[in-house]
Amino acid sequence: MLPRLMRLRLLGILALLGALLAGCGGGKATSQARSATLILDFTPNAIHAGIYLARARGYDRAEGVRLNVVAPSASSDSIKLLETGRVTFAILDIHDLAIARERGANIVGVMAIVQRPLAAVIAAPGANDPRALEHQLVGVTGVPSDTAVLRSTVAGAGGDPGKVRTITIGFNAVAALLSGRVAGATAFWNDEGVTLQRRRPGFHVFRVDAYGAPSYPELVLCATAGTVKRDPKLVRGVVGALERGYSATLSDPAAAERALESRVPGLDRALVAAQLSAELPALQPVGQLSPLTLRRWARWETRFGIVSRPPDPASTFDLSFAR
Repeated sequence: MLPRLMRLRLLGILALLGALLAGCGGGKATSQARSATLILDFTPNAIHAGIYLARARGYDRAEGVRLNVVAPSASSDSIKLLETGRVTFAILDIHDLAIARERGANIVGVMAIVQRPLAAVIAAPGANDPRALEHQLVGVTGVPSDTAVLRSTVAGAGGDPGKVRTITIGFNAVAALLSGRVAGATAFWNDEGVTLQRRRPGFHVFRVDAYGAPSYPELVLCATAGTVKRDPKLVRGVVGALERGYSATLSDPAAAERALESRVPGLDRALVAAQLSAELPALQPVGQLSPLTLRRWARWETRFGIVSRPPDPASTFDLSFAR
């Protein structure tokens, strides 16, 4: 039997090792972690809180990955950066993924970040129904999916999309609506919608999936098909880390807010809290990609002209990584 002092020292060493492992998330050794760069779809905001919480709590290291998160600049093209190998993963709008694949990009979705569309049509207080936008001026950013969202929403309410007048306003929906320049605008309910409700309550937010669109996952974690084939372990590690991050966000939103705000200076904390509160239901079930939903999305994507032929869900997404 070991002397008492030696046993106490040994127990102390074991306790220290246990604490170190717990600090790393109880997973793989940090020294074996592999680097991966993830580019976001937009400037960091509440929808990315789960990613930043995953990093803050070391879930990436626990999954064997050192995850570097970068925001796109005004001139960066996330899809090109992904295709050329300058980043390993990208958060993409599902419509951008469909358009990229139609032009030949071999990019694959491996995890859903949200489980429903974030797209919406926001209307001035006087428009209680999307049909009220007929013969009115509605702002669009100019991206192809905007027209689809507007047409689908108006048609889903029983209106005639052909009677809506549009104007390109870029990403200035809040200013255009507050100034009365437009009667409505395509925007995101979790971003511009929340901002408008805080600044001037009374605007109507018509979510596209409330007017006939399927509940498709608006944002998807993507990698090249080459990465998925050559390095499934890395893909699985990143997916695992983000799933843990978003699951923890659901159980502790305040911690996710702090993780985001500590790494992204200048955020409006009250706005982040309001946005994340609105987004939480859309995060569940974390990470999953539903074959049935994706088939419905593919038909909708073509019906409203985002792409010319339905995307093939089987080749556009790899469902084997979500847990």
